[in-house]
Amino acid sequence: MTTERVDIAVIGAGFAGIGAAWQLIAHGYDDFAVLERGDEVGGTWRDNTYPGAACDIRSDLYSFSFAPNPGWSTAYGQQPEILAYLVRVSRQHGIRDHIRFGTELQSATWDGDAGRWLLETSRGAMSARVLISGHGLLVDPHRPAIDGLDSFGGPVFHSSQWDHSVDLAGKRVAVIGTGASAIQIVPAIQPEVGRLLVFQRTPPWIVSRRDHRTSSLRRRLFAGVPAVQRAVRSLIFAEYDARWLGFVHPRVGAVVERLSTRHRDAQVRDPGLRARLTPDYRIGCKRVLVSDDYYPAIQRENVDYIDDPIERIEPHAVVTADGRRHPVDVLVLATGFDATRPRIADRIVGAHGETLAHAWRDGMFALHAATVPAFPNLFFLHGPNAALSHNSVVVMIEAQVRYAIDALDRMGGAGVDAVAEPTQDAMARYESGLQRALAKGVWTRGGCTSFYLDANGRNTVIWPRSAIAFRRSVRRFDPGEYTITRAAGPARVP
Repeated sequence: MTTERVDIAVIGAGFAGIGAAWQLIAHGYDDFAVLERGDEVGGTWRDNTYPGAACDIRSDLYSFSFAPNPGWSTAYGQQPEILAYLVRVSRQHGIRDHIRFGTELQSATWDGDAGRWLLETSRGAMSARVLISGHGLLVDPHRPAIDGLDSFGGPVFHSSQWDHSVDLAGKRVAVIGTGASAIQIVPAIQPEVGRLLVFQRTPPWIVSRRDHRTSSLRRRLFAGVPAVQRAVRSLIFAEYDARWLGFVHPRVGAVVERLSTRHRDAQVRDPGLRARLTPDYRIGCKRVLVSDDYYPAIQRENVDYIDDPIERIEPHAVVTADGRRHPVDVLVLATGFDATRPRIADRIVGAHGETLAHAWRDGMFALHAATVPAFPNLFFLHGPNAALSHNSVVVMIEAQVRYAIDALDRMGGAGVDAVAEPTQDAMARYESGLQRALAKGVWTRGGCTSFYLDANGRNTVIWPRSAIAFRRSVRRFDPGEYTITRAAGPARVP
């Protein structure tokens, strides 16, 4: 069987992969392939089809800067509309010609002699000089370690793998978890189910969403005068980026806590329930959620709000630590993702024959959230410590794509057999500064545990500064932080 050769391989056709493909085309890099395991683009927004699925960042900002959409129907995009946007972008910009649908990466091994990545995919072998990973952090569903979970006799599915063949009408449905997905699912299915049981481990901080339909006047103005839409996007970006202050300055965070408390108190009249819904940690320590309909939903007559810990699951019931049996027909696991231990790391083998998972055994790390020592010509988009608590991840992805493009340009351009690998010294300096900044923020000092923290208690997910600061940090590829070689020896890099 022949091995397909490409200059650049991109993993995934979600926001990251599509953004990378567009910029590669725009900068003259035509010899590339996007490996997509699904049969359509979209990534998270293709896979997460649970009832109520929507974004918690304004639509104006949760979109590509190169592909503005003047026609968003609501202030916050719903899953079907976001997916349709990504499909449209992939079609309008010639990206689909580069996508290999139904092609899942099974392994990627660096061949030092050839200076290329050897890829095994579900559709055969490939090789690429450069590997760009658009594999996000919120991809691998987390299945909780609850005693007896596998013994449950009814349908069980994770929120990101919603089973639409299961009819919830009149059923007793348990939603385990009260995170970002759960607070959208609960209001969406509450009117339909017979009984809804919401199992909370830790109450979240919730702020008002204030979603609304956009006016036809706004849509016409944005379509007719793109400069107005760009200006609005810039204003919304500035507003969101200012929220970073609340995560690093306790006094600013306290103001946001008061706003969240007022929102809860206005919607929850019962003082006992209010107390159960009150977090015992600082706002921002966990992901801050946005909703106007979650609190009303859990107070409906057909909803049981349960904050006693789950002790075990039986074939037809959930048993809590107080000894109560809660009969259940369907289990929904709204239990998040394994963000700090991405499974794709087991499939990538670097220059020294070790997997990326082994290199990350004590916690994820990457220089500028993009590159890892001993893994040459590998670039991450939305990599370690590139997620935000306060702004659009699309902004971060676009900045990282530009960084990767600058690296390719400085390596010599398309078709040049150059190899770039970050130095250990550069990695150590970057990681030291990053962890010092993280230590000052609420993510590690706020009194909670969260998916931001790995098993060692290190925050390997969140960027601790503003989005503007991140864009500045990756504005230019610095050859001084890398060893760059060609077959004939060290390369001179401009």
